[in-house]
Amino acid sequence: MPLIVHQFACLSDNYGYLLHDPASGETAAIDTPDADAYLAAAQAQGWQITQIWNTHWHPDHAGGNEAIKAQTGALVVAPVGDAGRIAAIDRTVEAGDTVMLGDYSAMVIDVGGHTMGHNAYYLADGDLAFVGDSLFALGCGRMFEGTAPQFWASLQRLKALPPATLIYCAHEYTASNARFARFADPENAALADYVAEIEAKRARGEPTVPTTLGRELATNPFLRADDPAMEARWGHANGGNGDAVATFAALRAAKDSFR
Repeated sequence: MPLIVHQFACLSDNYGYLLHDPASGETAAIDTPDADAYLAAAQAQGWQITQIWNTHWHPDHAGGNEAIKAQTGALVVAPVGDAGRIAAIDRTVEAGDTVMLGDYSAMVIDVGGHTMGHNAYYLADGDLAFVGDSLFALGCGRMFEGTAPQFWASLQRLKALPPATLIYCAHEYTASNARFARFADPENAALADYVAEIEAKRARGEPTVPTTLGRELATNPFLRADDPAMEARWGHANGGNGDAVATFAALRAAKDSFR
């Protein structure tokens, strides 16, 4: 039986995710922004949370660990690079490690940049990835702790996944990201079509997440920092050789001040 992802809104703009394996009965909470919301969602589905997979240390991703673990006894898995700031950890993981949900294997990917120890979890058998705040629909996380070379290398790892991969990011930021994307890449026809769909979905109160990696590769300005047209537009064509890191850094700085 295939994996089931139950997605629900929590806090002001977070998405909560419960990943359920019907064969084993195991359920992983992907991050824990709101313990009460997660426990209620699991109860409504008739599931027991058996694991917690944290992507990074921020409270809107790991703040509910202790309360959920106290109620369920769930095993808490967290990134080794952020472990000093995450509560109730049972196991730390880093790039190349795997975590199991029943017979399903999730590969741990280093996506540091938003925080130094940020991880993503990629399940090849389900064609899905939980990326926390490293990558968003038409955006990426703020570079709070890392460097531009580090963050660009992280995005390269996500770009290498199969284009059909479903990308489950942690926030409904897409409408805001779309406004910046149109500013950053105004001649992208695929982006214009995507933005129209986003606007229609938000007008109907529908989520824009998950997205697919293939769509993001064609439209997300941060993933396109190695595209010659983007490098030229943002002043880093470098005599035709290009400078993806400088382009990414310029895009991230511009987004930080964009209104």
